[in-house]
Amino acid sequence: MPKFFGRKPVLELLKSKQDILKVYFLRGIKGDVIDEIKGIVIRQKLPWQELQQDKFKKLAGDGNHQGVVALTPEKRLLEEEECLEMLAKNQDELIILLDSIQDTHNLGAILRTAECAGVKTVITTKFNSAPLNETVSKVSAGALNHLQICAVRNLSDYIKKLKDIGYWIGASSLEESLDYSEPDYSGKIAFIMGNEEKGVRRLLLQLSDFKVKIPMRGKIQSLNVSVAAGILLFEIMKKKAAGRPRV
Repeated sequence: MPKFFGRKPVLELLKSKQDILKVYFLRGIKGDVIDEIKGIVIRQKLPWQELQQDKFKKLAGDGNHQGVVALTPEKRLLEEEECLEMLAKNQDELIILLDSIQDTHNLGAILRTAECAGVKTVITTKFNSAPLNETVSKVSAGALNHLQICAVRNLSDYIKKLKDIGYWIGASSLEESLDYSEPDYSGKIAFIMGNEEKGVRRLLLQLSDFKVKIPMRGKIQSLNVSVAAGILLFEIMKKKAAGRPRV
């Protein structure tokens, strides 16, 4: 049963209107955000309980709970065909594809950045990917609750299906790539971020319509994948907002 720790993640969970089984508070905990959470819990008529320090610690474990924990059912992931039908119908302009992101902190940070950038759908791999656990939820600051997520068995096959419904496929790569500021990013974009160590797999790069890189000015020649995702996603959204026609 998933647990959501911390004031911001629990508050975002409540605002997302997802199913919540119960909310627990550390007895005596105070603060404006705690008051806001309690107000929403009461208005939504959700089960809640205050616990003494020892019982609360047993429930929360060593997580940075900030005095509040929410229990939820397992997050429902989109089925592959369900996701494809939704994307064809909703005309999402930007989705992100995660190729075997294995660190839960990186995954959570990418989800937070993606949601802030306006992404609604994230596609990840069913195997060799970090689980959507409490750490991901905490690091995402609640963004996990606002995103549609689909885990696919074969990302290369799924990319071909995305192409069939009009998506241009972009990828982050250091080889044979444009400066990330050069493309206009118009149209429907599905952008691939790769594994922390190996990057985007070669087969997926071959399926990509364009590849971009972020120029490095220092001696270190690579960024953490979550940092790179932030730079790239906001550049894409900036160009989309400018409304430039495709050349």
